[in-house]
Amino acid sequence: MIIGVPKEIKNHEYRVGMVPASVRELISHGHSVFVETKAGAGIGFSDDDYVKAGASILGTAEEVFATAEMIVKVKEPQAVERAMLREGQILFTYLHLAPDFPQTEDLIKSKAVCIAYETVTDSKGRLPLLAPMSEVAGRMSIQAGAQALEKSHGGAGVLLGGVPGVEPAKIVVLGGGVVGSNAARMAVGLRADVTILDRNIDTLRALDEEFEGKAKVIYSTEETLEKHVLAADLVIGAVLIPGAAAPKLVNAEHIKRMKPGAAVVDVAIDQGGCFETSHATTHADPTYIVDDVVHYCVANMPGAVARTSTFALNNATLPYIVKLANKGYREALLEDRGFLGGLNVINGQVTCKEVAESFNLDFVDPLTALKH
Repeated sequence: MIIGVPKEIKNHEYRVGMVPASVRELISHGHSVFVETKAGAGIGFSDDDYVKAGASILGTAEEVFATAEMIVKVKEPQAVERAMLREGQILFTYLHLAPDFPQTEDLIKSKAVCIAYETVTDSKGRLPLLAPMSEVAGRMSIQAGAQALEKSHGGAGVLLGGVPGVEPAKIVVLGGGVVGSNAARMAVGLRADVTILDRNIDTLRALDEEFEGKAKVIYSTEETLEKHVLAADLVIGAVLIPGAAAPKLVNAEHIKRMKPGAAVVDVAIDQGGCFETSHATTHADPTYIVDDVVHYCVANMPGAVARTSTFALNNATLPYIVKLANKGYREALLEDRGFLGGLNVINGQVTCKEVAESFNLDFVDPLTALKH
C-alpha cells in the first residue's frame, strides 16, 4: 500500500502522523511511504531522517494526497485538506466529528474511508488511540491552569501548591478517566487541594485507593458539582462520551458565581467542551475571560509538547497502521470489532451513531457499510 504523511497545518500543530521509525516498520512490510517535506521538522526530524528510513519526500500536500492510498495524520483534516480527499482513499487520524458539522459534511462528500483514532476500542472497551493524548492533555491541563491563575493572565494570583503558612489552590477535576486521573496526579504532586468528581463508583474506588486520601473522590450530582465548582480556584473539564459531543456540565450561571480570578481548563473542547461558556482557542491565543473567570480551551493541547506527543501517539497507532496496510481496510476492520468502531464515515455514509445523532443524519451500521 502507498501511505502518505502530510505536514500538519492546524495552528501551532507540530506533531506528525509518523516518525521515521514507524516509516521504517511500514517499509519492512513491503509498503511505500511518501512524506511531505518538513513534515517532521517540528519535532526535530529532517527530510533526510525520513529518506534514511525508506520514505520518499514530496514537495506539497497536494502531491501526498494525490499519491497515497492511505493518509495518516494527527489532527482532523482542515478544509483545504478535505478538498483533496478522494473516493475510496483511507484517512486515519483524529476526527472529533460530533461538534463539527462542516468537517462531517465534507467527509461525507469525499466518499473517503474515514477512520477516527478516538473511537477505536480495545477488547476491554478502552480507547487505546485516544489514551496517549489524554494522558498528555491531562498532565498539561495542570500546567495550563497554573499559568491561567497567574495575575498576568487574568487570574487571581494563586500558586497551586501554596507555601508554608498559605493554603494551596482548590482544584476540581470533572471526570476520573484517563485525562482526569492524570490531571489529579500532577495536581497532587504539586500539593494542591484536589477533588475529583465522577459518576462511576468503581472509578472512584480505584482513585481513592491510588491517592490514599491525598485527593478527595466525590460522587458527581448536580448538588456536589455546584458546591465544588463554586469553591474552586481551578476546574479541569475531563469528561468524555466516546464519539459524542461532551455534556455541558458547568453552565453559564455556575461560571458567573465562581470566584473572581478562578480558571477553567476545558480538555473536552475537541468534543465541543463541557463548560457552557467554552469556545475553542489556539496555542497562539489560548485564553479568554468570561465573568472574571479565565478560560483555557486549546483544542490541540498535546501539540505544544509535540515530540513527546508524537512518540506516544505513534506507539499506539503503528500496529493499526500496519494492519490497514497489510490487510486493506475491509479485512482489517471486519476481523476486529474494536477497530471497526473507529470507522466514522465511508462512501458517503455515517457509520458512527453518535455523529449521526449529533446532526440528525442517517446512520448506517459499519458492518452493513463494509459489505457494500
